[in-house]
Parts: sequence; structure tokens; C-alpha cells
Amino acid sequence: MRLPIVHHPAFDAQFDTAHRFPMSKFSRLADILVEDGIVSPAGFHIPAPAPRSWLCLAHHPLYVDQVLASAVPAEVEKRIGFPVDERVAMRSRCATSGTVMTARLALAEGLACNTAGGSHHARAETGAGFSVFNDVAVAAALLLADGDVARILVVDCDVHQGDGTARIFANEPRVFTLSIHAERNYPDDKAVSDLDVPLPDGTEDAAYLEALEAALSAATRRLCPDIVFYNAGVDPHRDDRLGRLALTDAGLAERDRRVLGHFRDAGIPVACVIGGGYSRDIEALARRHSIIHRVASEFV
Repeated sequence: MRLPIVHHPAFDAQFDTAHRFPMSKFSRLADILVEDGIVSPAGFHIPAPAPRSWLCLAHHPLYVDQVLASAVPAEVEKRIGFPVDERVAMRSRCATSGTVMTARLALAEGLACNTAGGSHHARAETGAGFSVFNDVAVAAALLLADGDVARILVVDCDVHQGDGTARIFANEPRVFTLSIHAERNYPDDKAVSDLDVPLPDGTEDAAYLEALEAALSAATRRLCPDIVFYNAGVDPHRDDRLGRLALTDAGLAERDRRVLGHFRDAGIPVACVIGGGYSRDIEALARRHSIIHRVASEFV
């Protein structure tokens, strides 16, 4: 069996290369996965855009309608970090449905990866921090609504706290949110996850992995999940523009290996999303994002 990987060309909304958000990384990541033979000969799994009904499971209908109509208020666009035009709306719908497809493939095959996803700052009523729709929250809510699973664990290793996801599921006991992040990084107004692991600036590989092991053990003691959503953000890397931690490429790979190994050894399906990563060097950044797909391929 080959690793199921989800991708859609719309993941790249074709921003100007000078934009703070490195949008072209999604296209380059897909190219790298093909060039390096990580994608099966059959190619990517391609999602259809998420319908409104899915989006409203995690977001307020008014906000959903504003995004779909490209009529997001200016103050919300400022909070998000870019205008929400038709291309961005389509990108957000496809990335969200991509995470839904990834989750369903994981339930069927044990493990699957998206080439986007991890927009964890979006809350029910608004987007924020380069996040329009919270794809993991929508996918988790849909799996619960459809009765596909009864318990979900979100393991968020992006360098920024998964505040939007924590807020959306604050009163949902069937979803457990774990966030391992840089304590002094965005957002300033932290949410309360079910388990938060704030790390000091400059945390390196060994200390990070020690904290990760403890967090994984604690989370699985408190909840035996039917599926895990894993946000494999690469912004904890020491060269990331918006991170404050100091992981190496090898450290990121070992992080991913330990997360996947922990749950696959227990027979628990894992759906992976790529999360954040910020660099002007798109080639280096896309290759860094490909680490999760390479490591996941070791488990199939």
C-alpha cells in the first residue's frame, strides 16, 4: 500500500511572491512529492470544494456566507492577513474538504496526509492568523455528526497555539485538543486547550521531543481516540521567520516519527495536515513540509 495523499491545485491561491504568506509552497510541495516518488503512480486524491453545510458545522453561518460571497468585512480580512477574494474562498473550501478526505482515507487505510490544512486560528465566528476556515474543526465536527467516530484527538505541533480549534471545541467532550507551541508567540490572547504545552524560546530538538513524549502519553491516558488529527507545522524550525523555537530538519522528522509511531502502534488512524511554515526560500520550505509525507510513508 502507498500513502494516500490529498492535493488540489486550488490550494495555491497564487499570491504575489512578496506577500508575507508563502502561498506558492503548496504547489511546490505537490511537485516535490511527485518528483521524489512519494506520491503513488495513481496520483493525488483530489477533493471537491467543501459545501456550506460542512462549513457551518464549525463556523457561524453569517461568517461562512461572507466568505463564500467574497464579502468579508475589512476588519476581519485584516485579522486574517489577506483579502478573501474568490480564489482565497475556493482555496479555503478545497483545503477544508481536503482535510475531510484525509480523515476518511485515514479511517479506511490507517494513515493519510493532506498537502494543506492546519488553519487552526480560525474561530467559529471569524478567521484570523492566515486562517479562513478551520479545516480540522470542520472535519472533526463532520465525522462526529455522521457517526463515523465517537472520540477525536487533535495533536497540534504548529509553533503557534491552536487557539481557534481549542475555542471551537471548548465545550465538546468528544474532542480533546493538545497544543505544543512557543509560549511567547502568536496569538497573544491564548485559548485554553485540553492540554497546552507552552515551550520557551529557543527550545531545541532534545527538549522538544522530551516534552512531546510526555504530552502524547498524557493525552492518550485521558482519551482513547478513534482518530487523531495531526498538525505537522514546520514553523518550530530554527530558520522559520515566524517561529521562536530551534528544531532542525532531523528534529522535525523525529517529531513526526514519534507522533505517528505512538498512534499507529496502538492501531489508531492518523490524518495529517501540514500547518504553518514561513520562509522566503520556497524550495527549502516546501521540502521541509514534505518531511511529514516522507515519514508517514515509513508507516504504510
